[in-house]
Amino acid sequence: MKRVLVTGGAGFISSNFIRHLLEETSYEVVTLDALTYAGNLENLADVMSHPRLSFVHGDIRDETLVRQLVEGVDVIVNAAAESHVEKSIEDGASEFVTTNVEGTQILLDAIRQTPVERFILISSSEVYGTAEAAPMDEEHPLKPRSPYAATKAGADRLAYSYWTTYDLPIVIVRPFNNYGPRQHPEKVVPRFITQALDDEPLTIHGDGHASRDWLYVTDHAEAIETMIETPIERVAGEVLNVATGVDISVSEIADLVLDVLGKPAELKLYVPERLGQVDRHIGSTDKSAELLGWRARTSFAEGLERTVAWYRDNEAWWRAILARESRAYSS
Repeated sequence: MKRVLVTGGAGFISSNFIRHLLEETSYEVVTLDALTYAGNLENLADVMSHPRLSFVHGDIRDETLVRQLVEGVDVIVNAAAESHVEKSIEDGASEFVTTNVEGTQILLDAIRQTPVERFILISSSEVYGTAEAAPMDEEHPLKPRSPYAATKAGADRLAYSYWTTYDLPIVIVRPFNNYGPRQHPEKVVPRFITQALDDEPLTIHGDGHASRDWLYVTDHAEAIETMIETPIERVAGEVLNVATGVDISVSEIADLVLDVLGKPAELKLYVPERLGQVDRHIGSTDKSAELLGWRARTSFAEGLERTVAWYRDNEAWWRAILARESRAYSS
């Protein structure tokens, strides 16, 4: 039976991925998480007692712990990351560099010592910066526009270098903007949903024209599972977008959320543009379709309906996060 190590497992994407593996495969799953602001054990509450899941509280920057864990697994999916764009801009990049780049380096050095079947790095479409061509394929120039994005680009290229230099079985995934259940309410889709549920203004940076390729998180989980099951010789050393090939503006997202919840359009509130804003992201899906036979299945309308329903039905989950952050900010 295959054993998969998922780092950052209490985060949004990774917890949904773990749930998917436990429901759809027979894999054993080990997950490591430092439980920073982005990691929330409540994300795994319904599966923590699952017989095929083991949870380890720890940091990917802990070299000794990482080497111990790598010795017992076949596949590594590195999803551990500091991911708050505005935090990287306002508070500095130090934590982003150490977790996103140095943490990845520690994992890569561990698999040099203890080989695994494959190492899948969850990079980010943010490494591309603003689209210079549409859709953005995997050969698009890397022009990250925030400290967060720059550290993801650093980890991305570091992982690639370990394939070219050491012939390690590296696969690099560049997912576009994920959304869905259990996403931290700082992110735009859940932020709009929770603001609308509270009849508060939906704050939109700039004029709201910035657009993104919005990927429902379950589709992303299916894509990663497919990367684990695809013969390694097809994907080793490859960079793969995980995207829908459709982009929707932030202003339009606000309109759709308000429409789903039956709230007035007057709740939209435009605020100054964010530093380092990316104008447009839209991903090419051709390479993933060719190498994996995978395409996203969930339309944005369907995914948004599911996401709104989850936040409406799990109010205690997101209110607890907002209350914790409010206390931390005021202390």
